[in-house]
Amino acid sequence: MRRMNNMVNTCITLILTSTILLALPLAHSLDQDPTAIQEWFKNLPNMTTKLTHLHFYLHDLLSGSNPTVFRVAQSNITSTSPTAFGFIAMADDLLTTGPEPNSTVLGRAQGVYGSACLEESGLLMTMNFVFTGADYNGSTLSLLGRNAVFQPYREMPIVGGSGVFRMARGVATAKTYDFNLTSGDAVVEYNVMVEHYN
Repeated sequence: MRRMNNMVNTCITLILTSTILLALPLAHSLDQDPTAIQEWFKNLPNMTTKLTHLHFYLHDLLSGSNPTVFRVAQSNITSTSPTAFGFIAMADDLLTTGPEPNSTVLGRAQGVYGSACLEESGLLMTMNFVFTGADYNGSTLSLLGRNAVFQPYREMPIVGGSGVFRMARGVATAKTYDFNLTSGDAVVEYNVMVEHYN
């Protein structure tokens, strides 16, 4: 009988632990079905805006055993252009709390960028910051703008978001933390200021 009670208690503990662990990733996300979104918009006039500051590092890796960027297209002048004009790359870069690749993961930067300037290194970037950390799990921010990669600071607009950041707007400031001229690998520090609804 005692053994049976222990087994039942163990099963209950496992079920409760599993339920809690499955619920954790959803803790700060919003329901995304059409009815829930419609309700969210109905409540929009009663909501207040909130300003959030995010700080993270993006790891853009073109080399090594696990690259996160792949060139997918180029123009007929890319190889002779001093700015590599016309190349297009897809990225799925790691976002972390610190510049070290083994620091805490906050999410991914997924999108496309390409060389869009003939006279200097200027990228057109369309990127989604997809957050997986506990605070903003399942939420995204969308960046669209010009990234003059050799300038000390680059300002790019945040044009929207989803989840906690639904209808967000703001500004992302990028600063190169580390860049390897040989491999093309880069670590970029981002400070993002976004206004969103609470």
